[in-house]
Amino acid sequence: MNNNVKVFSLKEVTYPGQHLKPNTKHPKKMISIDGLAVEFSGTTLFSDVSFVINENDKIALMGKNGAGKSTLLKILSGLTQPTRGSVSAPKEYIIAYLPQHLLTEDDCSVFDETSKAFKAIFSMKDEIEALNQELTIRTDYESDEYMKIIERVSEVSEAFYMIEEINYEAEVEKVLFGLGFLREDFTRPTKEFSGGWRMRIELAKILLQKPDLILLDEPTNHMDIESIQWLEDFLINNAKAVVVISHDRTFVDNITTRTIEVTMGRIYDYKAKYSHYLELRKERREQQQKQFDEQQKFIAEQTEFIERFKGTFSKTLVVQSRVKMLEKLKIVEVDEVDSSSLRLKFPPAPRSGNYPLIVTELSKSYNDHVVFKDASLTIERGQKVAFVGKNGEGKSTMIKAIMKQLDFEGTLELGHNVQIGYFAQNQAALLDESLTIFETIDHIAVGDIRTKVKDILGAFMFGGETSTKKVKVLSGGEKTRLAMIKLLLEPVNLLILDEPTNHLDMKTKDIIKDALAAFDGTLILVSHDRDFLDGLATKVFEFRNKRVVEHFEDIKGFLVKKKMENLKEIERK
Repeated sequence: MNNNVKVFSLKEVTYPGQHLKPNTKHPKKMISIDGLAVEFSGTTLFSDVSFVINENDKIALMGKNGAGKSTLLKILSGLTQPTRGSVSAPKEYIIAYLPQHLLTEDDCSVFDETSKAFKAIFSMKDEIEALNQELTIRTDYESDEYMKIIERVSEVSEAFYMIEEINYEAEVEKVLFGLGFLREDFTRPTKEFSGGWRMRIELAKILLQKPDLILLDEPTNHMDIESIQWLEDFLINNAKAVVVISHDRTFVDNITTRTIEVTMGRIYDYKAKYSHYLELRKERREQQQKQFDEQQKFIAEQTEFIERFKGTFSKTLVVQSRVKMLEKLKIVEVDEVDSSSLRLKFPPAPRSGNYPLIVTELSKSYNDHVVFKDASLTIERGQKVAFVGKNGEGKSTMIKAIMKQLDFEGTLELGHNVQIGYFAQNQAALLDESLTIFETIDHIAVGDIRTKVKDILGAFMFGGETSTKKVKVLSGGEKTRLAMIKLLLEPVNLLILDEPTNHLDMKTKDIIKDALAAFDGTLILVSHDRDFLDGLATKVFEFRNKRVVEHFEDIKGFLVKKKMENLKEIERK
């Protein structure tokens, strides 16, 4: 990577150029990617990849799992080197990278850890004070060392005083509140928080620095809907260039204006947001298929001619010419076939009572901490409802109460003949690791679906020899997909899904969403994925401020309503 590219890790902050006073004469910054290739173990992940990231570009990096998206992001961040090619940018260009999984330290509070975003400013100030102190006690005014100190003071001071005056404490508070933290969280040690909340702390540090380019790999996996909306607004209105990998279709569509697809070792660059890109990609693949079919017809005609005349002396030169032509012919490639057209169906739901779930004045506390109090809700047979709200407000706690996994105050009644299918956030850990992928599904598949087990596994990226792998060797994301397939095949009449889409790509989510839409039983969904909820949930239960509030709108109506409420609150303030 070009040495001029300033890259900072999440533990080490470089000079915060975002606070410089604007210079209208400064040329637009951009980062150039030229001829990138990545090869390992004799396999080419991608080759000859070139594109430019312009100032204020908002780019979605798309492609199926394994196409090389995360690898490309790591190369842009400087964490990984390509086999060939280069990444270059203007001097002082700052790149920030938020990976899917973090290795964080737990040595301070949330507020102090987030404040490390301003570490460079604090260091500059400390250095100026130290150098000035040294100048007051030295008397070797004519020495080279004295002149070097003066030069360094001048250099650092010039940079420091070009920085706009900021109230860093107010900035830290603003971002932490936006990402869902409460004021009482500020003084809590970071080690008390889950991996998802620690990721928010690292995201806060990145956002506070406002670098020239932000690289985000699945940033919304552990965020609730309100925090995602806040992040969208921040990226749209405050960030410079952004490249994001995300399976949250609505999030991607809202923040990006350009889509780069990584597929079959190359890229396609669309000046379009994700939804428009899907249309353009479909047209491209149709054109590729047409060219492929025409070429195959041409090859067949030439092969037939060669076979027919290869023993004819008068045609020898013509035959040899056509053989050489076919040898040099570059075969048209058709990009990966999208198998999202595969439709899965749940087995018919056994009939339950009219009210599969009735909750009356339910309360749950942990010592002095009240999760929710006097919560009541009734769900009718066949209803599809969503549980939404900020993390920590009690959505998963309510699900565990329904599953009788914890004690509570109040009453909770399951209706007649209710048979529950439950997908927990840790569902992947409950799989039998001694079985293969195929055995896991084959053991529960019944009826006609047994003949489609291989097709189902293929649609969920477990095709071919992969289906013979033991569950114990699978990654967390692979186990999540397998657990989801398992749930899709079990005959139940009340489905409860707690954050089912975190590790699923868009194709897989579409398959599951269609299956859930056609499900004739009752559905409870806990999810932050608005696109996934849209068209599924017809009623919303909002968990907020230790209460559960029933909303009779679908998810779109609910979000419109909440947006209006938020605006009124702002106006009152």
